[in-house]
Amino acid sequence: MKKESLQAIRNAYVIERDCINEMIEYIDDEQFSKAVDLLSKAPRIGTCGCGHSGIICQHMAHLMCCIERPARFISPAEAVHGATGFLQAGDVMIFASRGGKTKELLPIVDICKAKGVSIITVTENMESPLAQAADVVLKQHVNKETDKWNAQGTTSTTALCMIFHALQAAVIEESGYQAEQFALIHPGGAVGERLNNKAL
Repeated sequence: MKKESLQAIRNAYVIERDCINEMIEYIDDEQFSKAVDLLSKAPRIGTCGCGHSGIICQHMAHLMCCIERPARFISPAEAVHGATGFLQAGDVMIFASRGGKTKELLPIVDICKAKGVSIITVTENMESPLAQAADVVLKQHVNKETDKWNAQGTTSTTALCMIFHALQAAVIEESGYQAEQFALIHPGGAVGERLNNKAL
Protein backbone atom coordinates (compact mmCIF):
# COMPACT_ATOMS: atom_id res chain seq x y z
CA MET A 1 0.00 0.00 0.00
CA LYS A 2 1.23 3.49 -0.84
CA LYS A 3 2.30 5.79 1.98
CA GLU A 4 -0.42 8.23 0.90
CA SER A 5 -3.04 5.51 1.22
CA LEU A 6 -2.01 4.70 4.77
CA GLN A 7 -2.11 8.39 5.64
CA ALA A 8 -5.60 8.64 4.13
CA ILE A 9 -6.75 5.93 6.54
CA ARG A 10 -5.41 7.81 9.54
CA ASN A 11 -6.81 11.09 8.27
CA ALA A 12 -10.29 9.57 7.93
CA TYR A 13 -10.30 8.58 11.60
CA VAL A 14 -9.19 12.05 12.66
CA ILE A 15 -11.69 13.87 10.44
CA GLU A 16 -14.68 11.88 11.69
CA ARG A 17 -13.53 12.01 15.32
CA ASP A 18 -13.27 15.78 15.10
CA CYS A 19 -16.69 16.02 13.48
CA ILE A 20 -18.40 14.18 16.33
CA ASN A 21 -16.57 16.29 18.91
CA GLU A 22 -17.67 19.47 17.14
CA MET A 23 -21.27 18.28 16.82
CA ILE A 24 -21.80 18.55 20.57
CA GLU A 25 -21.67 22.34 20.21
CA TYR A 26 -24.64 22.23 17.83
CA ILE A 27 -27.01 20.33 20.11
CA ASP A 28 -30.18 22.36 20.53
CA ASP A 29 -31.83 21.11 23.72
CA GLU A 30 -35.24 22.48 22.80
CA GLN A 31 -35.30 20.93 19.33
CA PHE A 32 -33.99 17.59 20.55
CA SER A 33 -36.58 17.60 23.34
CA LYS A 34 -39.37 18.17 20.83
CA ALA A 35 -38.04 15.42 18.59
CA VAL A 36 -37.81 12.91 21.43
CA ASP A 37 -41.32 13.78 22.60
CA LEU A 38 -42.72 13.26 19.10
CA LEU A 39 -40.89 9.97 18.59
CA SER A 40 -41.91 8.66 22.01
CA LYS A 41 -45.60 9.28 21.38
CA ALA A 42 -46.07 8.68 17.65
CA PRO A 43 -48.09 5.59 16.71
CA ARG A 44 -45.90 5.20 13.61
CA ILE A 45 -42.62 6.69 12.39
CA GLY A 46 -41.49 7.10 8.80
CA THR A 47 -37.99 7.94 7.62
CA CYS A 48 -37.07 9.32 4.23
CA GLY A 49 -33.94 10.43 2.40
CA CYS A 50 -32.02 9.95 -0.83
CA GLY A 51 -28.62 8.39 -1.46
CA HIS A 52 -26.41 8.02 1.59
CA SER A 53 -28.97 9.86 3.73
CA GLY A 54 -31.59 7.33 2.69
CA ILE A 55 -29.37 4.43 3.69
CA ILE A 56 -28.89 5.92 7.17
CA CYS A 57 -32.64 6.57 7.36
CA GLN A 58 -33.15 2.82 6.88
CA HIS A 59 -30.89 2.33 9.89
CA MET A 60 -32.96 4.82 11.90
CA ALA A 61 -36.19 2.98 11.12
CA HIS A 62 -34.59 -0.24 12.36
CA LEU A 63 -33.32 1.49 15.52
CA MET A 64 -36.87 2.60 16.30
CA CYS A 65 -38.28 -0.89 15.69
CA CYS A 66 -35.65 -2.27 18.08
CA ILE A 67 -37.24 -0.26 20.89
CA GLU A 68 -40.77 -1.09 19.71
CA ARG A 69 -41.54 2.21 18.06
CA PRO A 70 -43.20 0.99 14.83
CA ALA A 71 -41.21 2.48 11.95
CA ARG A 72 -40.33 1.97 8.32
CA PHE A 73 -38.15 3.60 5.71
CA ILE A 74 -40.28 5.08 2.95
CA SER A 75 -38.45 5.28 -0.35
CA PRO A 76 -38.79 8.73 -1.95
CA ALA A 77 -39.78 7.05 -5.20
CA GLU A 78 -42.47 4.92 -3.56
CA ALA A 79 -43.67 7.72 -1.26
CA VAL A 80 -45.38 9.55 -4.11
CA HIS A 81 -46.89 6.31 -5.41
CA GLY A 82 -48.91 5.36 -2.34
CA ALA A 83 -46.34 4.37 0.30
CA THR A 84 -47.21 7.41 2.41
CA GLY A 85 -50.45 5.59 3.14
CA PHE A 86 -48.44 4.04 5.99
CA LEU A 87 -48.59 7.41 7.76
CA GLN A 88 -51.68 8.68 9.54
CA ALA A 89 -52.52 11.83 11.52
CA GLY A 90 -50.36 12.00 14.65
CA ASP A 91 -47.48 10.04 13.13
CA VAL A 92 -43.97 11.39 12.54
CA MET A 93 -41.86 11.55 9.40
CA ILE A 94 -38.10 12.08 9.63
CA PHE A 95 -36.47 13.68 6.59
CA ALA A 96 -32.68 13.68 6.21
CA SER A 97 -31.00 15.93 3.66
CA ARG A 98 -27.66 17.59 4.25
CA GLY A 99 -28.49 20.48 1.92
CA GLY A 100 -32.20 20.50 2.80
CA LYS A 101 -33.22 20.99 -0.82
CA THR A 102 -33.49 17.43 -2.11
CA LYS A 103 -36.19 17.84 -4.73
CA GLU A 104 -37.49 14.28 -4.41
CA LEU A 105 -38.47 14.95 -0.80
CA LEU A 106 -40.40 18.20 -1.22
CA PRO A 107 -43.65 16.67 -2.56
CA ILE A 108 -43.63 14.25 0.37
CA VAL A 109 -43.57 17.17 2.78
CA ASP A 110 -46.83 18.40 1.26
CA ILE A 111 -48.41 14.97 1.74
CA CYS A 112 -47.32 14.86 5.40
CA LYS A 113 -48.73 18.31 6.10
CA ALA A 114 -52.05 17.45 4.46
CA LYS A 115 -52.32 14.27 6.55
CA GLY A 116 -51.41 15.87 9.89
CA VAL A 117 -48.06 14.09 10.14
CA SER A 118 -45.38 15.87 12.19
CA ILE A 119 -42.07 16.49 10.44
CA ILE A 120 -38.56 16.21 11.85
CA THR A 121 -35.83 17.40 9.49
CA VAL A 122 -32.13 16.70 9.92
CA THR A 123 -30.06 19.06 7.78
CA GLU A 124 -26.99 21.25 7.71
CA ASN A 125 -28.93 24.05 6.02
CA MET A 126 -31.23 25.56 8.61
CA GLU A 127 -32.72 27.98 6.05
CA SER A 128 -33.57 25.29 3.51
CA PRO A 129 -37.08 24.36 2.34
CA LEU A 130 -37.04 21.11 4.32
CA ALA A 131 -35.96 22.94 7.46
CA GLN A 132 -38.55 25.68 7.04
CA ALA A 133 -41.34 23.15 6.56
CA ALA A 134 -40.45 21.09 9.65
CA ASP A 135 -41.94 21.05 13.12
CA VAL A 136 -38.50 20.19 14.47
CA VAL A 137 -35.08 20.83 12.90
CA LEU A 138 -31.91 19.11 14.07
CA LYS A 139 -28.60 20.55 12.93
CA GLN A 140 -26.29 18.20 11.02
CA HIS A 141 -22.75 19.56 11.32
CA VAL A 142 -20.10 18.27 8.90
CA ASN A 143 -16.49 19.50 8.99
CA LYS A 144 -15.42 17.74 5.78
CA GLU A 145 -15.79 14.42 4.04
CA THR A 146 -12.94 11.93 4.40
CA ASP A 147 -11.95 11.73 0.71
CA LYS A 148 -9.41 14.19 -0.68
CA TRP A 149 -12.03 15.85 -2.90
CA ASN A 150 -14.46 16.42 0.00
CA ALA A 151 -17.17 14.86 -2.14
CA GLN A 152 -18.10 11.38 -0.87
CA GLY A 153 -20.88 10.84 1.67
CA THR A 154 -18.63 9.69 4.50
CA THR A 155 -18.34 12.07 7.45
CA SER A 156 -21.82 13.35 6.64
CA THR A 157 -23.29 9.87 7.10
CA THR A 158 -21.41 9.46 10.37
CA ALA A 159 -22.85 12.78 11.57
CA LEU A 160 -26.37 11.71 10.60
CA CYS A 161 -25.88 8.35 12.31
CA MET A 162 -24.72 10.11 15.46
CA ILE A 163 -27.90 12.19 15.59
CA PHE A 164 -30.06 9.11 15.12
CA HIS A 165 -28.14 7.17 17.77
CA ALA A 166 -28.56 10.05 20.22
CA LEU A 167 -32.30 10.14 19.51
CA GLN A 168 -32.68 6.42 20.14
CA ALA A 169 -30.75 6.65 23.41
CA ALA A 170 -33.02 9.50 24.53
CA VAL A 171 -36.23 7.73 23.50
CA ILE A 172 -35.14 4.69 25.52
CA GLU A 173 -34.85 6.93 28.58
CA GLU A 174 -38.04 8.86 27.85
CA SER A 175 -40.19 5.79 27.28
CA GLY A 176 -38.70 3.66 30.04
CA TYR A 177 -37.91 0.89 27.56
CA GLN A 178 -36.35 -2.12 29.31
CA ALA A 179 -33.74 -4.65 28.26
CA GLU A 180 -36.25 -7.44 29.00
CA GLN A 181 -38.51 -6.05 26.29
CA PHE A 182 -35.66 -6.03 23.80
CA ALA A 183 -34.68 -9.58 24.80
CA LEU A 184 -38.13 -10.80 23.79
CA ILE A 185 -37.90 -9.40 20.25
CA HIS A 186 -34.18 -10.09 19.83
CA PRO A 187 -33.51 -13.76 20.65
CA GLY A 188 -30.96 -14.09 17.84
CA GLY A 189 -27.22 -13.53 17.89
CA ALA A 190 -24.78 -12.86 20.71
CA VAL A 191 -26.78 -9.91 22.05
CA GLY A 192 -29.97 -11.96 22.21
CA GLU A 193 -28.18 -14.81 23.93
CA ARG A 194 -26.67 -12.47 26.53
CA LEU A 195 -29.94 -10.66 27.26
CA ASN A 196 -32.09 -13.79 27.40
CA ASN A 197 -29.65 -15.67 29.62
CA LYS A 198 -29.63 -12.67 31.95
CA ALA A 199 -33.46 -12.66 31.91
CA LEU A 200 -33.46 -16.27 33.09
